[in-house]
Amino acid sequence: MIESLTIAGLLALQDYVATHILTCLIPAFLLAGAMVAFINQEAILNYLGEKANKLKSFSLASVASFFVAACSCTVIPVSAGLYYSGAAIGVAFIVLWVAPSANILSLIYTGNILGGGIVAARVAASLIMAFAVGGIMTLVFRNEKRDIDPGQNNPSQEETSQNSILSRKHLIFLVLIVLSLLLPNYIGQTGPYIGKVIIWGIATAVLLVYAFKTLTKDEIKSWLRESWWFIKIILPLLLLGVFLVGVIGKLLPDEWIKSWLGGNGITASFLATMIGAISYFATMTEAPFVDTLMKLGMGKGPALALLLTGPGLSLPNWITIARVFGIKKSIVYVITIVIFGTFIGWFFGNFIFQEVNL
Repeated sequence: MIESLTIAGLLALQDYVATHILTCLIPAFLLAGAMVAFINQEAILNYLGEKANKLKSFSLASVASFFVAACSCTVIPVSAGLYYSGAAIGVAFIVLWVAPSANILSLIYTGNILGGGIVAARVAASLIMAFAVGGIMTLVFRNEKRDIDPGQNNPSQEETSQNSILSRKHLIFLVLIVLSLLLPNYIGQTGPYIGKVIIWGIATAVLLVYAFKTLTKDEIKSWLRESWWFIKIILPLLLLGVFLVGVIGKLLPDEWIKSWLGGNGITASFLATMIGAISYFATMTEAPFVDTLMKLGMGKGPALALLLTGPGLSLPNWITIARVFGIKKSIVYVITIVIFGTFIGWFFGNFIFQEVNL
């Protein structure tokens, strides 16, 4: 028994390392490091900081996150980079939630498999939960003391005006990193994994050429130093979490899962939410999984709950958030997602899907 569980954990770890480290996590860490190193923290405080207008900052974070195709683990360094650049806790956790739960790539794929009605519900539910997450995290941690010194990590702040978030060269640099993160998933979403690696390699080569031609040695050192900080605090626990997910997946019997997810009751919605909150789903893998369960009798409400929490949360995600943001923030965030995911699954299943026949 122990041997089979260990093998299951190692296989999950092997699959994750083989298909996510190079094309997902590395560019995500590099992006996080660049955000901390080069973003004008004073401008971030003006637009997305604690004193910024919550409606505007939450809306900006929510809409922008739809265009970031990232899984629940890949998005952590991106969100952390934003947070440590001066963004408010609510904004950082909105990005942490929306990017994996409702990015445009997963929405398109979901529509192809499950139909436009489910996609519309997923978008609406994600936005509702985004504002709920942002509001609750802001309320709970409103008295938290943060020592933010604008410009302390930015070796080129003299090139950036007070109201400008980034200088032109740093903006281009961040765009190139974002492209190295997104292009493998957008262009190489079909076909063998080596295609993604090739796309990533080309994008990364362009990025490095630009970096060495435009950035100073001090800027490159600052960027790599900040990136390494994220790697060393996130990656070990992330890999441990992936291993544990493989073990848990081996322990959960398929028949038990299927038999408890029928209908649109609160229990079915809660179980679907918990399955999604613990399991790890790479971007787009949640749609075929939910499609299979729906064909076996799972209700639309629990299906929506699983579509939201499956990519949006995972056990590795819990552990890593606790390491990066603190245990209290991780607990509040996970509980908020579970509660709202359960309620939204039940509500949409009983009142929205049936009323409009989605």
